[in-house]
This record gives sequence, C-alpha cells and structure tokens, in this order.
Amino acid sequence: MIHADIIIVGGGAAGFFTAINAAERNPNLKIIILERGKEVLTKVKISGGGRCNVTHAEFIPKPLSQNYPRGEKELLGPFHTFMTGDTIAWFEERGVQLKIEEDGRMFPVSNSSQTIIDCFLFEAKRLGVEILKNQAVKIIEKEDEYFVLQTPSETFSAQKLVVATGSNPKIWRILEGLGHTIVPAVPSLFTFNIKDSRITNLPGLSTDALVKVLDKNGKTLLESSGALLITHWGMSGPAILKLSAWGARTLSPLNYHFNIEVNWLNSLAEEDVLDSLKEFKSFQGKQTIFKYAQFELPKRLWQNIVKFSGINERLTWAEATRENLLNLANQLTSANFEVTGKSTFKEEFVTAGGVNLKEVNFKTFESKVCKNLFLAGEVLNIDAITGGFNFQNAWTGGYIVAQHI
Repeated sequence: MIHADIIIVGGGAAGFFTAINAAERNPNLKIIILERGKEVLTKVKISGGGRCNVTHAEFIPKPLSQNYPRGEKELLGPFHTFMTGDTIAWFEERGVQLKIEEDGRMFPVSNSSQTIIDCFLFEAKRLGVEILKNQAVKIIEKEDEYFVLQTPSETFSAQKLVVATGSNPKIWRILEGLGHTIVPAVPSLFTFNIKDSRITNLPGLSTDALVKVLDKNGKTLLESSGALLITHWGMSGPAILKLSAWGARTLSPLNYHFNIEVNWLNSLAEEDVLDSLKEFKSFQGKQTIFKYAQFELPKRLWQNIVKFSGINERLTWAEATRENLLNLANQLTSANFEVTGKSTFKEEFVTAGGVNLKEVNFKTFESKVCKNLFLAGEVLNIDAITGGFNFQNAWTGGYIVAQHI
C-alpha cells in the first residue's frame, strides 16, 4: 500500500491546480495525483481550439458568478477569495503571460495550450508532486481516519482526499457510496440541429440576433442574445450556446425537439421594423427589395428572408403590398425554426450534473457528509457558458482546497 498526505483523483485542471498550490504552501506534504488515462491535462490541451481559454476578463465577483447556470450562488463567496485577477497573477508569476481577446476570453500569449500544460508539469515536478498515470480508481473506502483507494494495480491511502475528475459517472457512483447525492448529468453547451431553406446555403455566416426557445403554446421558455452562427447542421454561436447551458435541464426532457424564434434584428420590435419598411417604400421605391440588404444584415441572409417572405426577386419597394411588408417584418423579427436535435460543441465537453451543491461547504470545498473529502471542478454540479468560465471554477476550487488543506 502506498501512503500519502493528500491524494488527488484526476489529473486535469482542478487536480493540478490543487496539487501545486498545496505543495507550495507546505513542501513537506506527500501529494499524489492519480490519473486514469495515459496522459494528464487532456482537456486543457484541446480547449479553446488548442489555445486553452484560461479564464474570462470579468473582474467583479457577482457578474462573474452570473455566467454559471449551476453554481452561481455557491461560487460568489469563493470568487471573493480567488478569481480572474488572481488567476492572471498566478500564471504571470510562473512566466505565463495571458492576453484578453475582444470577446473577453483570455488565452496565453503563445496561443498554445501546451504553455499551460508545461507550466503545470514544471511546477508539479519542482514541488515534488507525484503523478501516476493509468490509475483508474475503482474503489474508495473510509477506514478510520484514512481513505483507501484501489486501482487495478495498486492500493493507496491518505488522510485527505481531493476528487477532481470532472464529469465521471464511475466516480460519481463511488461518491454516492460515501454518502453523496448525485444530480443526474444532462448535456450542456450544444448546438441546435435545424434543417430549413432559410439557412441551408449559409454555413459560416454570423450575425447578432435574439433567440427564444418556445413551448408548445408558443410561450417563451428561455431567451438569449448575441452572435448567432449558421452551421452545416443548424445554428451555433454564443446566443445558442447560452440557451443550451441555461436550458440544459429544460431541453433534455423535450428530447431536443422544440421550436425557436429568431429576431435577426436583435431587440427591434416588429412594429418599428414595419415602419422602417414603409419608409423604404416611400424613399427608395425604384430599388428591388431582394437586391440590397437592409438593417446591416448579411446580404445572403437578407435575400433568403426576402424569398421566404414570398417576395419576388424583381419586386421593387414601390410595388410592395402591405401584406408583403407585414410578412417581411414578421420574418425579420420572429422567424420560427424547428430544432430536431443537438450536436456537441466541438471545443467543450460540458455536462450539467454532479455532486449536489448543498452537500459541500463552499468556504473550503470540503464535503459536508464525509470529513476530509474535498471536491473541485466539474465533479460538482457546476457548469458555465463558454468563454473560460469552467476553467475559472477549476482554478478557484483548487486554490481554496489547497489553502484549506
């Protein structure tokens, strides 16, 4: 049996951050990271298209916490201890400079996730943290003051146990055995599958829009605004991904079959758009409606909307009937699309679900039901929208666990 002071299950972002910070605070601790795979930090490697979206440039705890559909209330206190500014300083102190992009996402200046991985591996080695790969934990039992863990090849024991395995159903079952309640996992951060003539020839096109998820009676269940990206499969982009994150538990029972309403002009009301269209009729009557895009919409999108509104390609503004203008205003502000499924958002593998947050003390990230068991990262029922927020949860949780231990 191999003994340690702290055993960390999971060689990902939260696991490494916990190990490094704990070892720095107390170099005498024997710390072991157990990783089930052949490699560590695999999610760090692929995140942000291989650039690693380390965090997000939001420097006030409350607005930062509002990016977490699950965990908003619980993370507010922890963010007062360690958040974005602390993350930036932490990496800079170790020679990793971060940069802010226009949308607020933060990446290493190198534009390579390998920079983050190299930093973690160097720090872990420098501080004497032991990293053991191919060690899938099968059993965790509490024997007196010690946790005893079994992998296919070895038995380990430690007084302090940190579980930082992300969304791992096998580990969740083990945690249930230690007294925890698990909130069942459902997908979060996914794109919408839509087949519709209005968007079939527009993959790659992006525009700002307001999107609503409707119930069977046409009432709004969820809404979100921002960049909407048209893909070969349907729709993606921040506006859609936000809906999928906030609506993770709403959309799962619908089997991802529902209707959305898109306002291509964001917050412009149908009546105001109709007034604008009447002005076009008065002041640019000789122009064909189809040829020149209005409202700064991408030309191909405008032309698809015009055609779908039943307007002939040769029709001029002067020739447009009231019905033509009504149909066009309606299609611009409340276009209805049928969603027939979901696709995984390629850069993220996020689920809503995990250890019930009521069973964790967020001043320390220690379990309330099992003494000396700590939980960090997505093993908890915490998830965020895209943009570096899931990593910030990992850094914050790992730092506080290390500080407490």
